[in-house]
Amino acid sequence: MIDFLQILIGGLVVGATYALIAVGFSLVYQVTGVINLAQGAACVLAALLAWSLETQAGLSAAAAAPLAMVAATLLGTGLGTVTFVPGLSRLSNANMLMLTAGLLTLAEGLFLLIWGSQPYALASFSGDRPLSFAGLLIPPQGLWILGTTVVVIAALWYLLARTVIGQALRACAENPMAARLMGIDVKRMAILSFGLASAIGAVAGVVVAPTTSLEFDSGRLLTFYGFIAVAIGGIGSFPGAVAGGLLLGILQQLTTAYVSSLFSSAIALALLLVVLVLKPSGLVKTSVQRRQDVRDTARITSHIISLAPGYARIGGIAVALLVLALPYLITAPAMLSGLVIAGILFIALIGLDLVMGYAGQVNLGQAGFMAVGGYVSGYLVTQYDGIPPLLAMLAGIAAAVAIAVGLALVTMRLRGLYLALATLSFGLLVDAFTVGLVDYTGGPSGLVGIPSFAIGSYSFDTPGQMYYLVAAIDIALVVLFWGAMRTDFGRALKAIRGDQMASEALGVNVKALKLLTLSISAALAALAGALYAFFFHFLSPEMVGTQQSLSLVAMLVLGGEGTLVGPVLGSVILTMLPTVFQPLAIYKTFASGLLLVLCFLFLPQGLFGLLVRSLPARTAPPVPASQHRLSKEATR
Repeated sequence: MIDFLQILIGGLVVGATYALIAVGFSLVYQVTGVINLAQGAACVLAALLAWSLETQAGLSAAAAAPLAMVAATLLGTGLGTVTFVPGLSRLSNANMLMLTAGLLTLAEGLFLLIWGSQPYALASFSGDRPLSFAGLLIPPQGLWILGTTVVVIAALWYLLARTVIGQALRACAENPMAARLMGIDVKRMAILSFGLASAIGAVAGVVVAPTTSLEFDSGRLLTFYGFIAVAIGGIGSFPGAVAGGLLLGILQQLTTAYVSSLFSSAIALALLLVVLVLKPSGLVKTSVQRRQDVRDTARITSHIISLAPGYARIGGIAVALLVLALPYLITAPAMLSGLVIAGILFIALIGLDLVMGYAGQVNLGQAGFMAVGGYVSGYLVTQYDGIPPLLAMLAGIAAAVAIAVGLALVTMRLRGLYLALATLSFGLLVDAFTVGLVDYTGGPSGLVGIPSFAIGSYSFDTPGQMYYLVAAIDIALVVLFWGAMRTDFGRALKAIRGDQMASEALGVNVKALKLLTLSISAALAALAGALYAFFFHFLSPEMVGTQQSLSLVAMLVLGGEGTLVGPVLGSVILTMLPTVFQPLAIYKTFASGLLLVLCFLFLPQGLFGLLVRSLPARTAPPVPASQHRLSKEATR
């Protein structure tokens, strides 16, 4: 019993941390309707600033902590003012979610440049000797975390319930239009909510830092667990955020103690998926009764652009010739390998473009399907000598398609933000399994000894051979789907992107089409994952994790959604830049986040859209006068 209570105390301490972050999520969501995935960045920023002020500037811990919290709050508020708030009037909720993912990546890149990749830890506020009570050991820093959580929640309740500013925030949460008509500056309230969320995150970071080491990308982990907590408890509910955080912390500690620490995240994510499917609004009822999981959000979407047929033919021939000639023009093996990787990722991007660009759905777990394809293929060829790589690859694709069908069936009614959360949860769940299933995936160390891809007796064991294989697959897929987009299938996808309800009214089988599109997308991602594994002869969780999913989204947005060929620009740029400019490789994370944010705000149709707009318009030839008269008579 003592052991169980000790585990429970540990769960409450961890859960209080998640609750603090989750409250920040809930605050921003209530005012703006957006999930802010950059919340964890404020935690890490405050902790790293406190470490620098304490160790570099020589300040005492009592002075460094509040200064770091204030600085992190101001920086977070400033970043939100110039990026987050302007996006509210330009982007859909799902795109806002991805914009905040870009902000998180941007912050991680900045932390990497300033503090490097080594971990940092702060000293405990009141020593490390645990307090003993009735046979239970309580860490002093745990009491600080629990006490801070209570104080923050009480202060937030007082602000919202007893002050004029709180009433204005609640008015914006319940009805932004009515609040605007009543004279409330909704934009200012959005900035205030973002600033308050940054302040809560900063407090959480400084208080939690003595219990764990933090590094430049620790904000991602804090963000994900805070997001899981608020999604389980209820996104628009403060009590739900607290309950979700505590429940998640206790569940993790019990799983670690009685099952395995490797599966603690997997069980939490499985619980999240169940909640999203069965009760998308969370376990705690919110004051806002409006259903948002199945309704269409405001349509803030750009139209699909394409090259004029003449330009498409000329451009296609030029690109094909360039692809054939590149291995003769590039002599550096690293450059050729970079092109192979870009080509492999382009296969996964074509699938992602079908789902996000053409069908208008959101998929933040594309790398999860890459992981399935790569690990199934790699495991089969390394464990069974008689299985040829091609058959193993087909098995990986089949496994990914089967999972995609299951995922599509359980998330069929989800749309917009909730669909984004479900796919992100799926990606995180795959991450947890790739780390936890050590016997099948190699765990954190990865799966090694994967041979080169081969068809029969011909092996693609050099970068040059892989280049032509991948290029042939890319070109074949572009031609195949370019034609498909001009059939009823493509027109139905574009109709779904425009309006699902109207599409259903016109006879489009939306459910079947979404299931088919996600299956195709998963198959292409699995193909890319398998080629990835065969090319590197190795596969690790980092190569096909959630970070890769967000990188794929960045490549898609940079190249241009709904263009089919545009994503190749994003893939080549983000893959080749660190290779071409080796001394600048450390800037890759920062550049990826910056490009993602800038593209969402200022270049929604990507580089391909910029290219199309820069070309002179091709006008139709003049109609002869006789045909013009006949046409007018026919019209009459």
